[in-house]
Formats: sequence, C-alpha cells, structure tokens
Amino acid sequence: MNIPFLSFKQSNDLIQDQILEAFKKVFDSQWYILGEALKDFEKQYADFNGVNHCVGVSNGLDALHLSLKSLGIGEGDEVLLPSNTYIATVLAVSFVKATPVFVEPDRNTYNICPNNIKKAITSKTKAIIPVHLYGQCCQMDEIMVIAKENKLLVIEDNAQAQGSACGPGLSGSFGDVNATSFYPGKNLGALGDAGAITTNDETIALSIRTLRNYGSQKKYFNHVIGHNMRLDELQAAFLSVKLKYLNQWNLERQQLAEIYNDTLKEVGDIVTPTIAKNCTHVFHLYVIRTKLRDELQKFLSEKGIGTLIHYPVPPHLQEAYQHLGYEKGSFTVAEELADTCLSLPIWPGMKPDQTVLVSKTIKEFFISHS
Repeated sequence: MNIPFLSFKQSNDLIQDQILEAFKKVFDSQWYILGEALKDFEKQYADFNGVNHCVGVSNGLDALHLSLKSLGIGEGDEVLLPSNTYIATVLAVSFVKATPVFVEPDRNTYNICPNNIKKAITSKTKAIIPVHLYGQCCQMDEIMVIAKENKLLVIEDNAQAQGSACGPGLSGSFGDVNATSFYPGKNLGALGDAGAITTNDETIALSIRTLRNYGSQKKYFNHVIGHNMRLDELQAAFLSVKLKYLNQWNLERQQLAEIYNDTLKEVGDIVTPTIAKNCTHVFHLYVIRTKLRDELQKFLSEKGIGTLIHYPVPPHLQEAYQHLGYEKGSFTVAEELADTCLSLPIWPGMKPDQTVLVSKTIKEFFISHS
C-alpha cells in the first residue's frame, strides 16, 4: 500500500461542488480584490476564533511581518521566539529590523518553554512570539502572565494550530495581535498562498488593513508607507467553504493521532507527542522522535510510506543567520529535535488501517534493528 505523507483527495472530494460554486460566485461578481468574499471570510474566521477582528493577508509570513509592524516593533527591540520554529517566524522579526532572541522549547511538547522565556527577558525585550508548533497550543495562560508582569507584547504564530486551545481560549485569541497561515497543507488551507491576522484591538486592525493595502484607507490616498499584502477574493471564498469543516477535520486528525499513540507504545526508542496540561493538539503534524530517524525514514520510503522532517536545520544554524554569532551547541534542545524528529502521514480522510500499517512498518524496522 502506498501511503503519501499528505493527500488532499478525500477532503477535496467532499467539498468540490461547494468550491466550484464559490469560484463561480466570485467569477460572476467581477470583483476580485477587497470585496464581499473577503469581508465574509474575515467575519467568519473572527467569530470562529472568538476575536473582534480578522484581517486577511497574502500569506503567513506577511501576517507575522504586519503584526510586528502594527505594534511598532523595530530596530533596537528584542523579540523572544522558539529556537525550533520554522524560518518564517524569524524572517518577520528581521523584516522590522528587530533582533530575534531564541528561547529553547520544552523537550516534550516542542513548544516554547515559559520558564525559559523568563530567563531570556532583558531591558531590550519588547515582545514574545509563541509558535503553536505542529498543532499544539502553547501554554498561553502562563505566557500571558509573564508578558503582563514584564509589560511585553504577544504575537501568536498560529500557522499550524487553527482550532487548538489553552483552557477556554483558542490559539490566535490570546495575543495583542496574532498571525496565521492558510498555506494549502495547513489544517485550514487555501488553494494557494493565504494568511490572516486576528486581534481584539480595533486600532491595530485598522493599522493592518491600511498597511496591507499600500498604506491606504481610501483609494489613491496613502496615509503611511504600506505594502501589497492582501488576501484575494477567490482564496477568501475557498476558505469560507473549508472553515465549515475545520472542527470535523481536526477531530479526524486527533483520532488518527490516538491510533498512532496506541500502536507506537514502547516501540524501539520512539518518543510520541506529549500534550501540555490545559492545552489541546489538532495534529497539523504527528511528530515522533528517534535516534534512528534517518534510517527509519529511508526504510519507510522504500515501503511506500511518505514522511517529512520538520525541521532539519534550526534557525540559529541557518546560513542566513550566521551574523547572529550562534554555533552548533548554542541551543541543544532545538538541535536534538532537528536530529531526531520525523513527521508521519496524517490528514483528513486518511483511513485508520493506513495509520495502523504505518505503525506496523515502523515496528518491522525496529525488529530488524534489535
């Protein structure tokens, strides 16, 4: 049986007629930028997330960039972020000329560690970016207390965790302003690049709406130096269709993850995901750890099972960030995760017996290496 790392077939089959209907509606409207489809989606996603405002933008990186810019974060400011995040989080900090300061994650949850945040705060620290990695919400209750005590701004990176929660609050509803990505493979994915920003602050929302549209609130009148970072009508319409299924699809992911958890218990040296107290996980990715990661990935590939590594090189060791002066050994937890993490297939519509087969094949690998 061939099991790809990710497949859209089942979810696409489910919504195909609605997607084509949404396309026709936008096509026939003859209005393709900043129209009713975008307004409708922004309201729907704000309601879903339990916030006052949602602003659709072009992608997740632009969402992070505009979030930081709207808060006035810039040169001379330090921004705390996890040492094991995707590079986009770091790039956004660089775009506003602030300094990224890496904080080690919790070794079990992979999310930024609240205690390590406390240790990293200096007089130059302006903000924290908690990244809800792999689909698990960070311990936002603790992080918000730390931020309040130290008068720090919070920008959630919610690109991988739409629908996850800490206590009663959903990821993307805690921070001063929060960014998400709707890249096609996300739990809520567009059919191309797309992103959004959520906030409860009306002034911040207006600032972002202005910045995303050439710095303009009225056509041909530009209040500030802005960008062209708008979410187009088609992607907004597609996202409105898919948003209706997000909770169902997240539940499917959680059920598949439970099968992995049960079938991979005490298999080799595998470490399965740990969920922090008071938090939920929507399993954008199902990530295991093993010291035999590379050999296991090769074995699974030969058996027709797709996997990916998220992420093979931590940000502080990327060539683009050599100027920060870090070297191997600077962030040992992030480096260990980069060397041992492997993401297994998981997607809405994946069959339970496919999940079991993946686990069975992993067991075969470890038996052959025992």
